[in-house]
Amino acid sequence: MLSRTASRSIGLWLCLFAASALHGQAGPVVPNASPGPLFDPLGATQSSGSLLTQPTLTPGALVLMDLERRFAAAVATGGGKAFASWFADDAVSLSNGHPAVLGRGALAAQANWDPKAYQLTWTPTDAQMGPSNDMGFTWGHYEGRSKDIHGEPVTVSGRYITVWKKLPNGSWKVALDASATEPPAAGDCCALPKP
Repeated sequence: MLSRTASRSIGLWLCLFAASALHGQAGPVVPNASPGPLFDPLGATQSSGSLLTQPTLTPGALVLMDLERRFAAAVATGGGKAFASWFADDAVSLSNGHPAVLGRGALAAQANWDPKAYQLTWTPTDAQMGPSNDMGFTWGHYEGRSKDIHGEPVTVSGRYITVWKKLPNGSWKVALDASATEPPAAGDCCALPKP
């Protein structure tokens, strides 16, 4: 019988081998080493460590969580232009109270915010890879921060889902982005404005 440490080591190597097969590589996958927080499945951030040390995520989910982390980091520095660059040509974007945006070109025309004026951040809660390993989704919580015309801070938040697809060239792009704002807190709908 194997020791607990040996079993964990074998399990980690099996995860690395399976993840490398997803990427078509001969060796183990090493998540993108770019700076930025790593995400755990409960939505809390970690300041250091590796996505591969999270035992509750499958190899496919690890791939998707790393994609989501890199997507969020790019948008934090590049704003709307960076946001649109992650979408497939035939992508769809859905959000509360707005018509569907069809195609990366239409999305790029609308996603023109400067990250200094509007900060969009999000934290994935979980991810699932499809059985064919070429499509999957992440979901979690987002927050957008800006200022109104009087310079007062404005924050919107809600839930999102990102559907990812693997293109024939092996790259991953967003196929669908959908979001819904948080519902009002219980009792807020009927409360009188505060002075």
